[in-house]
Amino acid sequence: MSDELRLAAFAADIPWRAKSSGYPEPFAARVAGRMKRKLGDAFGLKNIGVNLTRLAPGAQSALLHRHSVADEFIYILTGTPTLVTDRGEVELAPGMCAGFPAGGVAHHLVNRSEAPVEYLEISDRLPGDAGEYPEDDLMAVQDAAGRWRFLHKDGTPY
Repeated sequence: MSDELRLAAFAADIPWRAKSSGYPEPFAARVAGRMKRKLGDAFGLKNIGVNLTRLAPGAQSALLHRHSVADEFIYILTGTPTLVTDRGEVELAPGMCAGFPAGGVAHHLVNRSEAPVEYLEISDRLPGDAGEYPEDDLMAVQDAAGRWRFLHKDGTPY
């Protein structure tokens, strides 16, 4: 793309993100099979993130997590992922959506089907967010530049 403002695009023309995960190992391997097109970034959006995400069969969207500041929203386009939360599980289908207020239910999607899943994920990008991972020795904090740092729950870095 040139320095000109992009006005519109086919989502399929926006490249897949090169790096599949920012998680340290052994956690990065758990999201193998997840691919994202950073739709919001392609238009220069700074306050919200919009991703078109694909999960291969057997893949998961993230580790079970909740955000301290960011709200998240998902909308299922294709496939039948399972929404796994710390309150139970729900099988989703195309046209279904779910929202996760900051500090609320820990959540992630798991593709237990034999077909790929595609969905939109939308989140605000308020500063000072942190990620809590109730099932893993992991926490995520943002530095002053908004980059994610992953730490053990005792605060030591990975």
